[in-house]
Amino acid sequence: MDEIVKAAMARWPNVPHCRGWLGLDARGDWYLRDERTQAAGPFPQHKGSRIVHDRLRDFIARNYAADADGAWYFQNGPQRVFVEIEAAPWVWRVQAAGGAAGAELLSHTGRAAAYESAWLDENGRLFVATDIGLGLVHSLDMDAAADQVESGRWTVGEVRFSELPGRFGYRPSPVADVLQR
Repeated sequence: MDEIVKAAMARWPNVPHCRGWLGLDARGDWYLRDERTQAAGPFPQHKGSRIVHDRLRDFIARNYAADADGAWYFQNGPQRVFVEIEAAPWVWRVQAAGGAAGAELLSHTGRAAAYESAWLDENGRLFVATDIGLGLVHSLDMDAAADQVESGRWTVGEVRFSELPGRFGYRPSPVADVLQR
């Protein structure tokens, strides 16, 4: 987390949390969701505006984390902005590498991860559990992921998409959680 963010949190400790304004899609893109977008319906059916500004995306990536209940957020200064997640908290890019590992996993935020297990859902999407959590393999990297499976480096189990949040401890929609309480 950025030092400036930590300082803002210390200076203003009681800023209310923000929900519904930020989304993460299945390709690792961030979306800003204004009031009109939120009123139109839930994420990802109504995504909002894709964030294309590199410095803003980098700032979000550096300050992206999960709370103890598995809700993911972006710490924006003193304000915690909870993230609506389309598929999983991480989106993996699979990069060829030498050695026994055969491939490196790099998240949509640029963070490296170590493979633990792979899961295929009923829609044919490949999820990988790692030392930092569960992520969806980016659609452009399915060939590299298939190489890992075919080589025997990754073993793939089957799972229903609806079971992933409970099994891997994340909350896809902090907005829905609040509305249900």
